[in-house]
Amino acid sequence: MSSDVTVDLIRSLIEAMNEPSLGSTVQGPVEDWESLAIVLEFGDGYRSASGYAYLPEGAVAPVACRWSSIRPAVDAYLGSYYEPGDLLPVKMLVQFDRTTGKYEVTFEETNEDRWKTRPTNYRQMREELRPRLDGVRNV
Repeated sequence: MSSDVTVDLIRSLIEAMNEPSLGSTVQGPVEDWESLAIVLEFGDGYRSASGYAYLPEGAVAPVACRWSSIRPAVDAYLGSYYEPGDLLPVKMLVQFDRTTGKYEVTFEETNEDRWKTRPTNYRQMREELRPRLDGVRNV
């Protein structure tokens, strides 16, 4: 896998999470974040990308990306792992620490409920997804 496709994927997620969105509850771009965790879902007939930006002093902001903004980078990244016609994972978690440049991308092949945020577990999930990237790759 080329690190260029990883850099492009992370860059596209960062750019897309800061795009203005109609109906967004977040006012303006999230700029002062230190790390992020975004779950990409590949369901039957739908695609989504959402997660959290982790700000200084423990603050957490929900973020989302329009699929059309990230699709080329996601397709290139998946193409570096999967052959045409291969079964894709159901989800992918991208974690990135802006201060260190470290990242991790984790595939979930079958469990559609993994990393699923609900009103009853959102506090737990945002902490579970928080990047702890000791000993992983740098961008």
